[in-house]
Amino acid sequence: MSRLDSFIRRLTAQRDILNSIVDLVGPLQGPVIELGLGNGRTYDHLREIFAGRRIIAFDREVRSYSASTPPAEDMVTGDIRETGQRFLGVNAALAHADIGTGHDDIDAVTLTWLPQLMAGVLRSGGIAVSGLPLDRPELTPLPLPDGIKSGRYFLYRRT
Repeated sequence: MSRLDSFIRRLTAQRDILNSIVDLVGPLQGPVIELGLGNGRTYDHLREIFAGRRIIAFDREVRSYSASTPPAEDMVTGDIRETGQRFLGVNAALAHADIGTGHDDIDAVTLTWLPQLMAGVLRSGGIAVSGLPLDRPELTPLPLPDGIKSGRYFLYRRT
């Protein structure tokens, strides 16, 4: 599979999962956490499907399109591994992270802290969506929507 096809499948899986969990997240209190703002595509989609809900985005620096940039009070800049720790216990309804690089050595380092952070920001019953697997006892895997290949993207509920 070409890298372009792989990228398209990953983004399609991301969108399809986010769209499929709207009803799971809807009744839960708490903000949405977006780890890795990037250019703001996913943030913009989250803003659309969770209209009116606070979305707090994290990234090393702001590089998003101006129309897809959160207000200053909802944009946290710096190393996500460090800045995210201040939000442990925020009781988020949803935490989303698409910060994998595709480089096994770099992603292995991310996996030393990302699962703990994702579980730590979520409320009981909250939903975690990630481009990397999250191996934590508090996170129970959920079935992926039809058509999404296992291992392409990951979906969990916080116990």
